[in-house]
Amino acid sequence: MAATTGNRLGTYLRDRRSRLDPAAFGFVTGRRRTPGLRREEVALRAHISPTWYTWLEQGRGGAPSADVLDRIATALMLTEPEREHLFMLGLGRPPEVRYRPVDGVSPRLQRVLDALEVNPAIVKTATWDVVAWNRAAAMVFTDYAKLPSGQRNILRLMFAHPQARSRQEDWDSIARVVVGSFRADVARAGATAAITELVDELSRTSPEFDVLWRDHDVVAPGEGVKRLHHPDLGLLELEFSAFAIDGRPELGMIVYNPATDALAARIRAHIAK
Repeated sequence: MAATTGNRLGTYLRDRRSRLDPAAFGFVTGRRRTPGLRREEVALRAHISPTWYTWLEQGRGGAPSADVLDRIATALMLTEPEREHLFMLGLGRPPEVRYRPVDGVSPRLQRVLDALEVNPAIVKTATWDVVAWNRAAAMVFTDYAKLPSGQRNILRLMFAHPQARSRQEDWDSIARVVVGSFRADVARAGATAAITELVDELSRTSPEFDVLWRDHDVVAPGEGVKRLHHPDLGLLELEFSAFAIDGRPELGMIVYNPATDALAARIRAHIAK
């Protein structure tokens, strides 16, 4: 490990260590020369040698392994952004992604969705479960609140719900893009193991999905146009853009914009009823 890199890592470790309260971890506080945990206490929590940890703080001993950095991150109670920074300092790369199931979003993010009056917007997980939506999305697509949580999955809606399928203007093209994008998101978020049951289910119940999944196509459409038939509003043309949510690789937001002012006015009037 280069001296400069090691010094930066050591400085970061000392800073994070100094911010922790020993009493919160069951350590005797007593008289301490400096605030925070001692080096040997961090080493104990990380299950590594105190000497090895001391060398890391001193910029000695070579580059740590990913496993050691992961254990140190846990010992220091680092947040995900802090953990990523630790890996960048120690190994020059971010850590491998760790997929975590998500049940919902923060109130702040929900307020962002709600502020989009005529723009249907959803937040989906890497496994394409819809975990947040606004009123426009409920009106234009489906009222997700009326669906059991396990059924709020875009793949299930596409391939297992005839009504959702019949509303798509070009279902074949949309289905191919959806499956290819789904595959890319799952791999990016490290969620391959989490989708086994869903893929098996859809492969059994939908021949179309089975064929598309076996094609192994990968696409990443950041934007495009969606056309669908709405029972009250007729044919809708919506331009969509996909956005990553900073610090949450397992989540993505899709915002749909009415292609014309006239369509926006129709959606606004329908929501106001």
